[in-house]
Amino acid sequence: MWRKFCRFLLKAWGWTPDGGTAPEDKCILLGAPHTSIWDFVVAYLFYQSVGGDALCMVKQEMFKWPLGPIIRKMGGIPVNKKNPSAIVLSVIREMEKREKFHLAIAPEGTRQPVRRWKAGFHTIAKETGVPVYLCYFDWGTKHVGIKCKFELTDDAKADLKRVQEEFEKMHLVGKHPGMYITH
Repeated sequence: MWRKFCRFLLKAWGWTPDGGTAPEDKCILLGAPHTSIWDFVVAYLFYQSVGGDALCMVKQEMFKWPLGPIIRKMGGIPVNKKNPSAIVLSVIREMEKREKFHLAIAPEGTRQPVRRWKAGFHTIAKETGVPVYLCYFDWGTKHVGIKCKFELTDDAKADLKRVQEEFEKMHLVGKHPGMYITH
């Protein structure tokens, strides 16, 4: 029933879901462009509507009343953004403990415009051996989904450049278009 309700909300807001969930029990879902808190809502509704459950890292300041319990219920994991290496290590430990773990990450690391995306996903994926998928929420076309599986190499910098190039090729539009920079 919940999945149908999520699909209804997604469609009522004019969004079209493309495809389904990642097939593996554990993976990383890289989502872009991340220019608004509403990206989280759209991505959550999409993944729930197609039968998935994903977790995502949210800055700990967002977990105050009344949003905290809601964000936690939606798969939010509170993190201290001031200590990125501790975040990566705690996510790796948590992923190793669980049987299923789809982790949604915005590689931009913030809703602000940034040229240098974060590579924490690369460390997590290489340490745990999980695949990475490129996902999108395009406010221009109102399509949301998983584009493809992205093969990593041992060169995080080169892989991050390739990730940005793949997203750039998609010509995605953020809710706040001026806040999205791919190169």
